[in-house]
Amino acid sequence: MSKWGDLALRVINGNELSKEDALSILNSSDFELLEVLQGAYVIRHHYYGNKVKLNMIINTKSGLCPENCGYCAQSSISTAPIQKYRMMDKDQILKGAEQAYQLNVGTYCIVASGRGPSHHEVDQVVSAVKEIKDKYNLKVCACLGILKPEQAVKLKEAGVDRYNHNLNTSENHHESITTSHSYQDRVNTVQLVKESGISPCSGVIVGMKETTEDVVDMAFSLRVLDADSIPVNFLHAVDGTPLEGTHELNPRYCLKVLALMRYVNPTKEIRISGGREVNLRSLQPLGLYAANSIFVGDYLTTAGQESIADHQMLEDLGFEVDFVKEPVQL
Repeated sequence: MSKWGDLALRVINGNELSKEDALSILNSSDFELLEVLQGAYVIRHHYYGNKVKLNMIINTKSGLCPENCGYCAQSSISTAPIQKYRMMDKDQILKGAEQAYQLNVGTYCIVASGRGPSHHEVDQVVSAVKEIKDKYNLKVCACLGILKPEQAVKLKEAGVDRYNHNLNTSENHHESITTSHSYQDRVNTVQLVKESGISPCSGVIVGMKETTEDVVDMAFSLRVLDADSIPVNFLHAVDGTPLEGTHELNPRYCLKVLALMRYVNPTKEIRISGGREVNLRSLQPLGLYAANSIFVGDYLTTAGQESIADHQMLEDLGFEVDFVKEPVQL
């Protein structure tokens, strides 16, 4: 058995990786890549078999954000030519839920730009979520920015299953990416939703000029936070943002990042998220030997792969969509 197989068995037996072990995954040679992935797959299969969770985003409010995040086309400092609009009404959000249901999506992600939602925006989401749960029985994830305690309670009572607020990068690298809010602001929001009884979702964006040590720190920070779902985004540099023209990643390194997240957070939903198409490219299927979840459809301001291609990819891998479709309540 290879050292990566030994490492995988140690993880399954309840031993946590050291930071040195984790760093060795990112620094492993490409010659070892398949063995690294095999170890990640042994862990993934132990907890999830060959099932894959599907998620879909609806961008319910675009642009108009006062924050200065360097990766984001919706930020106040971005000049990217994107659509900008205020919060969608309930009918538009419900239409997206119907599409998610038809695509066998298990989790419908309601996302809105901004530092945090107004009380009116929370009420709009609450109204839509109640109907989505009644009609489609979808899991709902909300991603609305920094929350107030009373807003978290409202979302929980409405039936929101999960709340996403990404760490995005390491604490050490945070101020290189944004200064309009702190790293601790992000941690506090994840902790708040946990306290409210909502499942926490928090992930990262890789490829923003961070070091390998930063990526390891991200993985361990998410382990400490105990996030149930970890979206792993790979930077899709958008013209008009401060990170325009940044292309640091190659598909092999992206696979090592996904493997790292699985070894460090073995029991969690690891989701291949934004930028997978442009960074993993032809190696996208291999990512699912470490991850057990993907987004289908488009992202916030960038296009995703056609959903028919995603379903074909899963079929070719011999993987099964983890979703039981129940009848629509008319």
